[in-house]
Amino acid sequence: MPDSKINSMLMKLPDETGKGDVMAATSVLQQRANEIRNNSINWQSYLQSQMIGDDDYRFITEFLTSDGSKRDSLLQNQRTQCAKTFLSLLEHISKDQTVQYILTIMDDMLQEDMNRVEIIREYAKKKRENVWSPFLNLLNRPDNFIQNMTSRIIAKLACWSRDPMEGSDLTFYLTWLKDQLQTPGNEYVQTTARCLQMMLRDEKYRLVFAGMEGVSVLANILSGRINFQIQYQLSFCLWVMTFSPQLVEQMNKHKIIPILGDILNDSVKDKVTRIILAVFRNMIEKPEDAAMVKENCVAMVQAKVLKQLSILQQHKFDDEDIMADIEFLTEKLQASIQDLSSFDEYSTEIKSGRLEWSPVHKSERFWRENANRLTEKNYELLKMLVHLLETSRDTLVLAVASYDIGEFVRHYPRGKSIIEQLGGKQMVMQLLAHEDPNVRYEALLAVQKLMVHNWFVKF
Repeated sequence: MPDSKINSMLMKLPDETGKGDVMAATSVLQQRANEIRNNSINWQSYLQSQMIGDDDYRFITEFLTSDGSKRDSLLQNQRTQCAKTFLSLLEHISKDQTVQYILTIMDDMLQEDMNRVEIIREYAKKKRENVWSPFLNLLNRPDNFIQNMTSRIIAKLACWSRDPMEGSDLTFYLTWLKDQLQTPGNEYVQTTARCLQMMLRDEKYRLVFAGMEGVSVLANILSGRINFQIQYQLSFCLWVMTFSPQLVEQMNKHKIIPILGDILNDSVKDKVTRIILAVFRNMIEKPEDAAMVKENCVAMVQAKVLKQLSILQQHKFDDEDIMADIEFLTEKLQASIQDLSSFDEYSTEIKSGRLEWSPVHKSERFWRENANRLTEKNYELLKMLVHLLETSRDTLVLAVASYDIGEFVRHYPRGKSIIEQLGGKQMVMQLLAHEDPNVRYEALLAVQKLMVHNWFVKF
Protein backbone atom coordinates (compact mmCIF):
# COMPACT_ATOMS: atom_id res chain seq x y z
CA MET A 1 0.00 0.00 0.00
CA PRO A 2 1.46 3.43 -0.95
CA ASP A 3 2.56 5.68 1.93
CA SER A 4 -0.09 8.29 1.09
CA LYS A 5 -2.87 5.70 1.37
CA ILE A 6 -1.46 4.35 4.65
CA ASN A 7 -1.30 7.85 6.14
CA SER A 8 -4.82 8.60 4.96
CA MET A 9 -6.10 5.37 6.53
CA LEU A 10 -4.36 6.06 9.84
CA MET A 11 -5.65 9.62 10.05
CA LYS A 12 -9.22 8.34 9.59
CA LEU A 13 -8.97 5.90 12.49
CA PRO A 14 -11.60 6.57 15.16
CA ASP A 15 -10.48 8.29 18.34
CA GLU A 16 -10.90 4.99 20.17
CA THR A 17 -12.17 1.52 19.37
CA GLY A 18 -15.43 1.91 21.24
CA LYS A 19 -17.53 4.30 23.27
CA GLY A 20 -16.27 2.88 26.53
CA ASP A 21 -12.69 3.49 25.51
CA VAL A 22 -13.23 7.20 24.99
CA MET A 23 -14.06 7.64 28.66
CA ALA A 24 -11.37 5.23 29.77
CA ALA A 25 -8.72 7.01 27.74
CA THR A 26 -9.39 10.39 29.34
CA SER A 27 -11.39 9.45 32.42
CA VAL A 28 -9.84 11.85 34.93
CA LEU A 29 -9.91 14.73 32.47
CA GLN A 30 -13.48 14.02 31.38
CA GLN A 31 -14.77 13.71 34.92
CA ARG A 32 -13.23 17.06 35.74
CA ALA A 33 -14.51 18.56 32.47
CA ASN A 34 -18.05 17.46 33.31
CA GLU A 35 -17.81 19.39 36.57
CA ILE A 36 -16.35 22.45 34.83
CA ARG A 37 -19.13 22.56 32.20
CA ASN A 38 -21.60 23.08 35.04
CA ASN A 39 -19.77 26.14 36.32
CA SER A 40 -21.40 29.52 35.90
CA ILE A 41 -19.07 32.24 34.61
CA ASN A 42 -20.06 35.86 35.20
CA TRP A 43 -19.16 37.27 31.80
CA GLN A 44 -20.88 40.53 32.68
CA SER A 45 -18.31 41.23 35.38
CA TYR A 46 -15.47 40.68 32.90
CA LEU A 47 -17.17 43.13 30.54
CA GLN A 48 -17.68 45.74 33.27
CA SER A 49 -14.07 45.50 34.39
CA GLN A 50 -13.05 45.93 30.72
CA MET A 51 -11.16 42.62 30.70
CA ILE A 52 -13.15 41.67 27.60
CA GLY A 53 -14.66 43.84 24.87
CA ASP A 54 -18.30 44.21 23.79
CA ASP A 55 -17.87 42.03 20.70
CA ASP A 56 -16.28 39.19 22.71
CA TYR A 57 -19.00 39.43 25.34
CA ARG A 58 -21.76 39.29 22.71
CA PHE A 59 -20.20 36.32 20.94
CA ILE A 60 -19.44 34.18 23.98
CA THR A 61 -22.90 34.69 25.51
CA GLU A 62 -24.62 33.89 22.22
CA PHE A 63 -22.34 30.88 21.64
CA LEU A 64 -23.14 29.42 25.07
CA THR A 65 -26.90 29.79 24.62
CA SER A 66 -27.00 28.19 21.18
CA ASP A 67 -26.62 24.60 20.11
CA GLY A 68 -27.13 22.34 17.11
CA SER A 69 -27.91 24.08 13.83
CA LYS A 70 -28.06 27.47 15.52
CA ARG A 71 -24.47 27.09 16.73
CA ASP A 72 -23.37 25.85 13.30
CA SER A 73 -24.88 28.94 11.73
CA LEU A 74 -23.24 31.22 14.31
CA LEU A 75 -19.82 29.72 13.72
CA GLN A 76 -20.23 29.81 9.96
CA ASN A 77 -21.26 33.48 9.93
CA GLN A 78 -18.83 34.67 12.58
CA ARG A 79 -15.70 32.56 12.02
CA THR A 80 -13.29 35.42 12.59
CA GLN A 81 -15.10 36.62 15.70
CA CYS A 82 -15.16 33.08 17.11
CA ALA A 83 -11.38 32.70 16.87
CA LYS A 84 -10.78 36.25 18.10
CA THR A 85 -13.03 35.76 21.12
CA PHE A 86 -11.57 32.44 22.28
CA LEU A 87 -7.97 33.59 21.84
CA SER A 88 -8.69 36.96 23.46
CA LEU A 89 -10.33 35.33 26.47
CA LEU A 90 -7.36 33.01 26.93
CA GLU A 91 -4.97 35.93 26.67
CA HIS A 92 -6.69 38.41 28.99
CA ILE A 93 -8.24 36.20 31.68
CA SER A 94 -5.89 34.66 34.22
CA LYS A 95 -8.29 33.05 36.71
CA ASP A 96 -7.78 29.27 36.55
CA GLN A 97 -11.46 28.43 36.90
CA THR A 98 -12.41 30.60 33.92
CA VAL A 99 -9.51 29.40 31.76
CA GLN A 100 -10.53 25.81 32.51
CA TYR A 101 -14.05 26.61 31.34
CA ILE A 102 -12.92 28.35 28.14
CA LEU A 103 -10.64 25.47 27.18
CA THR A 104 -13.36 22.89 27.90
CA ILE A 105 -16.00 24.54 25.71
CA MET A 106 -13.40 25.17 23.01
CA ASP A 107 -12.44 21.49 23.02
CA ASP A 108 -16.14 20.56 22.86
CA MET A 109 -16.58 22.86 19.87
CA LEU A 110 -13.74 21.16 17.98
CA GLN A 111 -14.90 17.68 18.99
CA GLU A 112 -18.36 18.37 17.52
CA ASP A 113 -16.86 19.10 14.09
CA MET A 114 -13.20 18.53 13.26
CA ASN A 115 -13.37 21.06 10.41
CA ARG A 116 -13.73 23.83 12.99
CA VAL A 117 -9.98 23.73 13.60
CA GLU A 118 -9.76 25.79 10.41
CA ILE A 119 -11.49 28.66 12.21
CA ILE A 120 -8.43 29.02 14.46
CA ARG A 121 -5.93 28.40 11.66
CA GLU A 122 -7.52 30.92 9.28
CA TYR A 123 -7.60 33.62 11.94
CA ALA A 124 -3.92 33.14 12.86
CA LYS A 125 -2.95 33.23 9.19
CA LYS A 126 -4.98 36.37 8.59
CA LYS A 127 -3.37 38.09 11.60
CA ARG A 128 0.08 36.69 10.64
CA GLU A 129 0.40 35.18 14.07
CA ASN A 130 1.74 31.81 15.21
CA VAL A 131 -1.31 29.61 15.72
CA TRP A 132 0.53 27.47 18.30
CA SER A 133 1.98 30.10 20.66
CA PRO A 134 -1.17 30.82 22.73
CA PHE A 135 -1.63 27.11 23.41
CA LEU A 136 1.99 26.09 23.93
CA ASN A 137 2.30 28.85 26.54
CA LEU A 138 -0.61 27.32 28.46
CA LEU A 139 1.33 24.05 28.79
CA ASN A 140 3.55 25.92 31.26
CA ARG A 141 0.64 26.79 33.57
CA PRO A 142 0.84 25.08 36.98
CA ASP A 143 -2.77 23.83 36.77
CA ASN A 144 -2.74 20.23 35.49
CA PHE A 145 -6.23 20.37 34.02
CA ILE A 146 -5.38 23.48 32.00
CA GLN A 147 -2.23 21.80 30.71
CA ASN A 148 -3.96 18.62 29.64
CA MET A 149 -7.07 20.16 28.13
CA THR A 150 -4.77 22.47 26.17
CA SER A 151 -2.82 19.41 25.04
CA ARG A 152 -6.02 17.87 23.65
CA ILE A 153 -6.74 21.04 21.69
CA ILE A 154 -3.19 21.18 20.31
CA ALA A 155 -3.45 17.54 19.16
CA LYS A 156 -6.72 18.30 17.36
CA LEU A 157 -5.27 21.36 15.64
CA ALA A 158 -2.10 19.49 14.67
CA CYS A 159 -3.92 16.43 13.31
CA TRP A 160 -7.04 17.97 11.76
CA SER A 161 -5.78 21.25 10.31
CA ARG A 162 -4.54 21.73 6.74
CA ASP A 163 -1.27 23.19 8.02
CA PRO A 164 0.79 20.71 10.05
CA MET A 165 2.71 21.53 13.19
CA GLU A 166 6.40 21.99 12.40
CA GLY A 167 9.82 22.98 13.68
CA SER A 168 10.42 24.07 17.25
CA ASP A 169 6.68 24.14 18.02
CA LEU A 170 6.37 20.44 17.16
CA THR A 171 9.53 19.56 19.06
CA PHE A 172 8.32 21.46 22.12
CA TYR A 173 4.92 19.74 22.12
CA LEU A 174 6.22 16.21 21.55
CA THR A 175 8.86 16.75 24.24
CA TRP A 176 6.13 17.89 26.61
CA LEU A 177 4.09 14.75 25.87
CA LYS A 178 7.17 12.56 26.36
CA ASP A 179 7.95 14.21 29.70
CA GLN A 180 4.34 13.84 30.86
CA LEU A 181 4.39 10.11 30.10
CA GLN A 182 7.41 9.75 32.37
CA THR A 183 6.10 11.92 35.21
CA PRO A 184 5.56 9.67 38.28
CA GLY A 185 1.99 9.65 39.55
CA ASN A 186 0.62 11.66 36.61
CA GLU A 187 -3.15 11.27 37.00
CA TYR A 188 -3.66 12.56 33.45
CA VAL A 189 -1.31 10.03 31.83
CA GLN A 190 -4.16 8.49 29.82
CA THR A 191 -4.89 11.89 28.31
CA THR A 192 -1.22 12.27 27.42
CA ALA A 193 -1.21 8.83 25.77
CA ARG A 194 -4.42 9.71 23.90
CA CYS A 195 -2.80 12.84 22.44
CA LEU A 196 0.22 10.82 21.40
CA GLN A 197 -2.04 8.24 19.76
CA MET A 198 -3.49 11.01 17.62
CA MET A 199 -0.15 12.60 16.76
CA LEU A 200 1.68 9.41 15.78
CA ARG A 201 -0.89 8.54 13.15
CA ASP A 202 0.87 11.17 11.04
CA GLU A 203 4.13 10.09 9.37
CA LYS A 204 5.87 13.43 9.92
CA TYR A 205 5.07 13.50 13.62
CA ARG A 206 6.08 9.91 14.35
CA LEU A 207 9.45 10.35 12.64
CA VAL A 208 10.19 13.40 14.80
CA PHE A 209 9.02 11.57 17.95
CA ALA A 210 11.23 8.58 17.10
CA GLY A 211 14.14 10.96 16.56
CA MET A 212 13.87 12.17 20.15
CA GLU A 213 14.18 8.65 21.61
CA GLY A 214 10.41 8.24 21.74
CA VAL A 215 10.56 4.48 21.15
CA SER A 216 12.87 4.10 24.14
CA VAL A 217 10.40 5.96 26.35
CA LEU A 218 7.48 3.77 25.22
CA ALA A 219 9.58 0.63 25.79
CA ASN A 220 10.57 1.69 29.30
CA ILE A 221 6.98 2.42 30.32
CA LEU A 222 5.57 -0.75 28.78
CA SER A 223 8.18 -2.87 30.56
CA GLY A 224 7.00 -1.52 33.94
CA ARG A 225 3.86 -2.07 35.97
CA ILE A 226 1.03 -0.22 34.21
CA ASN A 227 -2.68 -0.84 33.81
CA PHE A 228 -4.21 -2.42 30.73
CA GLN A 229 -5.52 0.90 29.37
CA ILE A 230 -2.01 2.37 29.17
CA GLN A 231 -0.74 -0.92 27.75
CA TYR A 232 -3.34 -0.61 25.00
CA GLN A 233 -2.72 3.06 24.27
CA LEU A 234 1.08 2.84 24.12
CA SER A 235 0.92 -0.38 22.08
CA PHE A 236 -1.38 1.53 19.72
CA CYS A 237 1.37 4.16 19.46
CA LEU A 238 3.87 1.46 18.52
CA TRP A 239 1.42 -0.02 16.03
CA VAL A 240 1.02 3.20 14.04
CA MET A 241 4.80 3.69 14.17
CA THR A 242 5.30 0.29 12.51
CA PHE A 243 3.71 1.72 9.36
CA SER A 244 7.08 3.49 8.93
CA PRO A 245 9.43 0.55 8.14
CA GLN A 246 12.52 2.51 9.16
CA LEU A 247 11.17 2.72 12.71
CA VAL A 248 10.88 -1.06 13.08
CA GLU A 249 14.66 -1.24 13.42
CA GLN A 250 14.47 1.17 16.37
CA MET A 251 11.92 -1.10 17.99
CA ASN A 252 14.35 -4.01 17.73
CA LYS A 253 17.04 -1.88 19.36
CA HIS A 254 14.77 -1.25 22.34
CA LYS A 255 13.58 -4.88 22.70
CA ILE A 256 9.95 -4.13 21.84
CA ILE A 257 9.16 -7.73 20.81
CA PRO A 258 10.05 -9.40 24.15
CA ILE A 259 8.36 -6.55 26.06
CA LEU A 260 5.11 -6.92 24.12
CA GLY A 261 5.48 -10.71 24.24
CA ASP A 262 5.38 -10.56 28.05
CA ILE A 263 2.28 -8.36 27.97
CA LEU A 264 0.60 -10.67 25.44
CA ASN A 265 1.26 -13.71 27.61
CA ASP A 266 -0.36 -12.03 30.62
CA SER A 267 -3.13 -10.13 28.81
CA VAL A 268 -6.72 -10.64 29.87
CA LYS A 269 -8.14 -7.86 27.67
CA ASP A 270 -9.01 -8.59 24.05
CA LYS A 271 -8.17 -5.07 22.88
CA VAL A 272 -4.65 -5.35 24.33
CA THR A 273 -4.19 -8.74 22.66
CA ARG A 274 -5.54 -7.41 19.37
CA ILE A 275 -3.26 -4.37 19.19
CA ILE A 276 -0.12 -6.33 20.13
CA LEU A 277 -0.82 -8.93 17.44
CA ALA A 278 -1.27 -6.04 14.99
CA VAL A 279 2.14 -4.65 16.00
CA PHE A 280 3.75 -8.06 15.48
CA ARG A 281 2.09 -8.49 12.08
CA ASN A 282 3.40 -5.12 10.89
CA MET A 283 6.90 -5.95 12.16
CA ILE A 284 6.85 -8.92 9.77
CA GLU A 285 4.96 -7.35 6.87
CA LYS A 286 6.35 -3.82 6.68
CA PRO A 287 10.19 -4.12 6.66
CA GLU A 288 11.72 -4.58 3.22
CA ASP A 289 14.89 -6.10 4.68
CA ALA A 290 14.43 -9.89 4.66
CA ALA A 291 17.10 -10.30 7.35
CA MET A 292 15.16 -7.99 9.68
CA VAL A 293 11.92 -9.89 9.04
CA LYS A 294 13.70 -13.14 9.87
CA GLU A 295 15.19 -11.64 13.02
CA ASN A 296 11.78 -10.40 14.12
CA CYS A 297 10.23 -13.83 13.58
CA VAL A 298 12.94 -15.50 15.64
CA ALA A 299 12.56 -12.88 18.39
CA MET A 300 8.82 -13.61 18.54
CA VAL A 301 9.46 -17.34 18.80
CA GLN A 302 11.92 -16.74 21.64
CA ALA A 303 9.41 -14.45 23.34
CA LYS A 304 7.05 -17.48 23.39
CA VAL A 305 4.60 -15.78 21.03
CA LEU A 306 4.02 -18.97 19.06
CA LYS A 307 2.97 -20.77 22.23
CA GLN A 308 0.56 -17.95 23.09
CA LEU A 309 -0.87 -17.99 19.55
CA SER A 310 -1.69 -21.67 20.03
CA ILE A 311 -3.62 -20.77 23.18
CA LEU A 312 -5.39 -17.86 21.46
CA GLN A 313 -6.53 -20.12 18.62
CA GLN A 314 -8.70 -21.95 21.15
CA HIS A 315 -10.37 -18.66 22.09
CA LYS A 316 -13.43 -17.60 20.13
CA PHE A 317 -12.96 -13.97 19.08
CA ASP A 318 -15.80 -12.01 17.48
CA ASP A 319 -13.28 -9.81 15.69
CA GLU A 320 -12.30 -11.30 12.32
CA ASP A 321 -9.13 -9.19 12.18
CA ILE A 322 -7.70 -10.75 15.32
CA MET A 323 -8.30 -14.26 13.98
CA ALA A 324 -6.63 -13.31 10.70
CA ASP A 325 -3.61 -11.94 12.58
CA ILE A 326 -3.36 -15.11 14.67
CA GLU A 327 -3.37 -17.27 11.53
CA PHE A 328 -0.87 -15.02 9.74
CA LEU A 329 1.57 -14.93 12.66
CA THR A 330 1.28 -18.66 13.34
CA GLU A 331 2.11 -19.46 9.71
CA LYS A 332 5.07 -17.06 9.56
CA LEU A 333 6.57 -18.09 12.90
CA GLN A 334 6.26 -21.79 12.17
CA ALA A 335 7.95 -21.25 8.80
CA SER A 336 10.75 -19.31 10.47
CA ILE A 337 11.45 -22.24 12.79
CA GLN A 338 12.01 -24.51 9.79
CA ASP A 339 14.67 -22.14 8.43
CA LEU A 340 16.22 -21.37 11.78
CA SER A 341 19.90 -22.16 12.28
CA SER A 342 21.38 -22.51 15.74
CA PHE A 343 23.38 -19.32 15.19
CA ASP A 344 20.24 -17.37 14.23
CA GLU A 345 18.66 -18.57 17.45
CA TYR A 346 21.71 -17.64 19.49
CA SER A 347 22.10 -14.22 17.85
CA THR A 348 18.47 -13.28 18.46
CA GLU A 349 18.66 -14.44 22.07
CA ILE A 350 21.71 -12.22 22.71
CA LYS A 351 20.02 -9.24 21.07
CA SER A 352 16.93 -9.77 23.19
CA GLY A 353 19.03 -9.50 26.35
CA ARG A 354 17.09 -12.41 27.85
CA LEU A 355 19.58 -15.22 28.12
CA GLU A 356 18.63 -18.65 29.41
CA TRP A 357 20.19 -22.10 29.27
CA SER A 358 18.87 -22.90 25.80
CA PRO A 359 20.59 -25.89 24.12
CA VAL A 360 23.01 -23.84 21.96
CA HIS A 361 24.95 -22.53 24.97
CA LYS A 362 26.08 -25.96 26.16
CA SER A 363 26.60 -27.39 22.66
CA GLU A 364 30.27 -28.15 21.95
CA ARG A 365 29.47 -28.37 18.25
CA PHE A 366 27.81 -24.95 18.27
CA TRP A 367 30.88 -23.24 19.71
CA ARG A 368 33.28 -25.15 17.48
CA GLU A 369 31.36 -24.12 14.35
CA ASN A 370 30.23 -20.60 15.33
CA ALA A 371 32.74 -19.01 17.73
CA ASN A 372 34.31 -17.09 14.85
CA ARG A 373 30.91 -15.59 13.91
CA LEU A 374 30.79 -13.70 17.21
CA THR A 375 33.50 -11.46 15.76
CA GLU A 376 31.32 -10.35 12.83
CA LYS A 377 30.05 -6.77 12.46
CA ASN A 378 32.87 -5.37 14.59
CA TYR A 379 32.28 -7.82 17.47
CA GLU A 380 28.59 -6.86 17.72
CA LEU A 381 27.46 -9.92 19.70
CA LEU A 382 30.52 -9.94 21.96
CA LYS A 383 29.96 -6.28 22.82
CA MET A 384 26.35 -7.12 23.70
CA LEU A 385 27.50 -9.95 25.98
CA VAL A 386 29.94 -7.65 27.78
CA HIS A 387 27.24 -5.00 28.08
CA LEU A 388 24.91 -7.55 29.70
CA LEU A 389 27.63 -8.46 32.20
CA GLU A 390 27.94 -4.78 33.06
CA THR A 391 24.27 -3.78 33.24
CA SER A 392 22.04 -6.79 33.88
CA ARG A 393 20.61 -7.49 37.34
CA ASP A 394 19.23 -10.87 36.28
CA THR A 395 21.36 -13.64 37.80
CA LEU A 396 20.43 -16.09 35.02
CA VAL A 397 21.56 -13.63 32.36
CA LEU A 398 24.85 -13.00 34.20
CA ALA A 399 25.54 -16.71 34.60
CA VAL A 400 24.86 -17.57 30.95
CA ALA A 401 26.77 -14.54 29.63
CA SER A 402 29.79 -15.49 31.76
CA TYR A 403 29.66 -19.04 30.42
CA ASP A 404 29.48 -17.78 26.82
CA ILE A 405 32.47 -15.50 27.31
CA GLY A 406 34.48 -18.49 28.53
CA GLU A 407 33.39 -20.69 25.63
CA PHE A 408 34.27 -18.02 23.08
CA VAL A 409 37.76 -17.73 24.58
CA ARG A 410 38.13 -21.50 24.54
CA HIS A 411 37.13 -21.88 20.89
CA TYR A 412 38.53 -18.77 19.19
CA PRO A 413 42.30 -18.38 18.76
CA ARG A 414 42.48 -14.69 19.69
CA GLY A 415 39.49 -14.85 22.00
CA LYS A 416 41.38 -13.93 25.16
CA SER A 417 42.84 -10.69 23.78
CA ILE A 418 39.55 -9.67 22.16
CA ILE A 419 37.60 -10.12 25.39
CA GLU A 420 40.24 -8.15 27.30
CA GLN A 421 40.05 -5.31 24.75
CA LEU A 422 36.26 -5.19 25.07
CA GLY A 423 36.44 -5.03 28.87
CA GLY A 424 34.91 -8.47 29.31
CA LYS A 425 37.66 -9.84 31.53
CA GLN A 426 37.18 -7.04 34.06
CA MET A 427 33.41 -7.58 34.10
CA VAL A 428 33.78 -11.33 34.70
CA MET A 429 36.36 -10.73 37.46
CA GLN A 430 33.92 -8.44 39.28
CA LEU A 431 31.28 -11.18 39.23
CA LEU A 432 33.55 -13.42 41.33
CA ALA A 433 32.20 -11.47 44.30
CA HIS A 434 28.55 -11.66 43.24
CA GLU A 435 26.04 -12.67 45.92
CA ASP A 436 24.50 -15.40 43.76
CA PRO A 437 26.46 -18.70 43.92
CA ASN A 438 25.57 -19.70 40.32
CA VAL A 439 26.89 -16.39 38.98
CA ARG A 440 30.08 -16.79 41.03
CA TYR A 441 30.54 -20.35 39.73
CA GLU A 442 30.14 -19.44 36.04
CA ALA A 443 32.34 -16.37 36.48
CA LEU A 444 35.04 -18.54 38.06
CA LEU A 445 34.93 -21.01 35.15
CA ALA A 446 35.16 -18.12 32.67
CA VAL A 447 38.14 -16.61 34.53
CA GLN A 448 39.91 -20.00 34.49
CA LYS A 449 39.43 -20.18 30.70
CA LEU A 450 40.73 -16.62 30.37
CA MET A 451 43.83 -17.53 32.36
CA VAL A 452 44.84 -20.46 30.13
CA HIS A 453 47.75 -19.21 28.00
CA ASN A 454 46.75 -20.86 24.76
CA TRP A 455 43.88 -23.30 24.25
CA PHE A 456 45.28 -24.26 20.88
CA VAL A 457 48.77 -25.47 21.87
CA LYS A 458 49.18 -29.06 20.74
CA PHE A 459 50.77 -31.48 23.17
